[in-house]
Amino acid sequence: MTLTYDISDVAPYINWAYFYFAWQVREKAEQERLRGEAAQWLEDFEGKYRTHAVFQLYDAHSEEDDIVVQQPGAASVRIPCLRQQQMGSEYLCLSDFIEPATRSHPLSPSSNGEGDNKSFLGGERMGVFVTSVDCGLEQDFDADPYAKMMAQLLADRLAEATAERLHEQVRKEFWGYAADEQLSIREMQLEHFQGIRPAVGYPSLPDASVNFILDQLLDFSQIGVSLTESGAMRPHASVSGMMMAHPEARYFAVGKIGDDQLRDYAQRRNLPLRIVRKFLSANL
Repeated sequence: MTLTYDISDVAPYINWAYFYFAWQVREKAEQERLRGEAAQWLEDFEGKYRTHAVFQLYDAHSEEDDIVVQQPGAASVRIPCLRQQQMGSEYLCLSDFIEPATRSHPLSPSSNGEGDNKSFLGGERMGVFVTSVDCGLEQDFDADPYAKMMAQLLADRLAEATAERLHEQVRKEFWGYAADEQLSIREMQLEHFQGIRPAVGYPSLPDASVNFILDQLLDFSQIGVSLTESGAMRPHASVSGMMMAHPEARYFAVGKIGDDQLRDYAQRRNLPLRIVRKFLSANL
């Protein structure tokens, strides 16, 4: 499913803390001044630019550290994930929050012998998404360095805000596992909702090249997003990832991994070790 949003649809979902951080502005008065200026820019963007999203819900199950996505009428797609390996961590992996085919999973509900246990809310499905902005937000301001920076930082925030708005719609409408959710935007930004939205390139899902797999499932080009050789997205103001509904799902940082997991991951990705080593250099 593809969705298009007006700037005014997603601007209320902007997390301004990250905007201030990008400008390295800490004083309250300066933040208020910058917020006022940004509000005027957003008003000027209205009607000229929009943001976009593609998402799809799939049946899925886990096989050890992989998530296997079932495509209707097509071959399944495997998303290899990474597991925490450092001493003292919880040894979590994103696949832990997806129902395993065998139900021998540590977070799976125990069988009571009365048929399928349906209490594992959302664990047998998974969402995949990408959000982005009109490319003009990154190209139309090149003549003025300050304007270019302001437009780029607002574009980044708008792509993230679109992901926030999309995730709310998925939880309450399209997937509907939290149809009665009543959260303020601030509560959403504090992640008080059920489930998680791990984004590619973030600590739980650090390998940007996973975008090639998600692109297979979604076709990023539907909203004008293309990938570099390393899996980085263009426009830069784009966000991609997965949506998981497991009640115990939470964010974590994979952190450093050993050579044993690196080799195993390369094998599961069916990629040369030297390429995967480059993709995961920050985690080695």
